[in-house]
Amino acid sequence: MQIAPRPSSSGLAAGNTSSTSKVDETTLAAPVGAPAPGASAAAPAPRRGVSNWDQPLQSDISGAQQAVDFLEQSAAQLRMLKAELSAKLASRAGRDGQVEARVRQFSDTWRNRQDASGGTLDSQLGYNSSQSMQRFKVRGMNMANLRSGARETLAIAVGGGAAGLRSVALEPGLSDEEILQRFNQALVPVNISVGMGDNGDLEFAVPESAWANVRDTMAIQGGGIRFPTGQLHRVRTEPEAPAIAPETWSTSDADAIRQTLSQVIQALNHVEAALAKVNLALSDASARAVSAMPQVSAAGMDQAAQNFVVAANEPSYASLLSLTSALTGINRERVMALLGLR
Repeated sequence: MQIAPRPSSSGLAAGNTSSTSKVDETTLAAPVGAPAPGASAAAPAPRRGVSNWDQPLQSDISGAQQAVDFLEQSAAQLRMLKAELSAKLASRAGRDGQVEARVRQFSDTWRNRQDASGGTLDSQLGYNSSQSMQRFKVRGMNMANLRSGARETLAIAVGGGAAGLRSVALEPGLSDEEILQRFNQALVPVNISVGMGDNGDLEFAVPESAWANVRDTMAIQGGGIRFPTGQLHRVRTEPEAPAIAPETWSTSDADAIRQTLSQVIQALNHVEAALAKVNLALSDASARAVSAMPQVSAAGMDQAAQNFVVAANEPSYASLLSLTSALTGINRERVMALLGLR
């Protein structure tokens, strides 16, 4: 299944709304050619419809659908790989290179996770409707080290330019919560959040799309107490290991195949658990979409369809303009979102 990108159009263009009267829902009840009710009065406020859903709602549905597509594709490939590995261990005949091809196929799919999921699934397959995050640690950034010592101001650089230079003041007596608060106040403006990880380590999180820049440019300058003084020193960032690592899977011998099979089963369980969670998110977004849609009678929809057919058969520029304007903003993502509400 080809995974489509998120929609970028939010609906009808403002300048075209007046040209869609032949097929617009504001004239659903009136036959083609009949004057619209209240034509001489002020134009009524446009009704809320599919073409002007709130953009966040459209994005939630589209993102969840892309995540579901990616997870379903991944699960299908893992099931096939599991079957191939099991057959090879049982010494059943199979095509030469088939297992290796399955491993490469899933490796390619996993490598494309960020784009294929629309940026909604992180390396742990955690779902975020806005953007996936990359978590990482920095050596020396732990509470035991940060709480000890005299007052010191840390200069933290992320990216180039003065906008990426932030400072954190540390002093004796600060609680863990106060230390986290100071780091967040300093780093949130550069899209980095800070929390408490395992063993008292600070856990940083950055949008996955910005991870490469942070990884390659983050540097710290201290006062010689917790971190070296002088110039900014590049730090070693330690990214969170991904939940699935197909690059480590081997099929060189029976022991390697057996170990890979175990890892594939674990990966499949992880994917299926993530799929269940994303399906819940999609159901929630779809329910919100249903409540946001206008209530249109069946008779009104029949009349709208008749109006559309009549308008389409009129050999005139006005008719063509009405149809093309009415179809502005209608794309695959929106149609799929509607079909998903059935």
